[in-house]
Amino acid sequence: MTEYVQVSTATPARQDAVELAKGAVQGRLAAGSQIIGPVGSVFWHLGEFGEGEEWRLLLTTTAERYPELEKHLLENHPWDNPEVIATPIVSGAARGLQWIEDSVAPKP
Repeated sequence: MTEYVQVSTATPARQDAVELAKGAVQGRLAAGSQIIGPVGSVFWHLGEFGEGEEWRLLLTTTAERYPELEKHLLENHPWDNPEVIATPIVSGAARGLQWIEDSVAPKP
């Protein structure tokens, strides 16, 4: 069985999230994406406490395609050191999981 993951990151502006999502989906690195926001954020960064608003980006892909998706996100992200996290999808509707797999399959 193929393993699936949901990948999350955040951006400072909605358009940044849209551009990351479009590149990932058009490049077949993610089956789809949701952009949520703005969301409140509280964090440590460079040793300092902070808070602000961000746009949350969620993407679905396979574990096999994750390294390429991570590379895309890190290379195109507006922040130098963004948080990029992959969470295993432990269960899902069979047709939805097949859609993920079909959507990220490299074209011959």
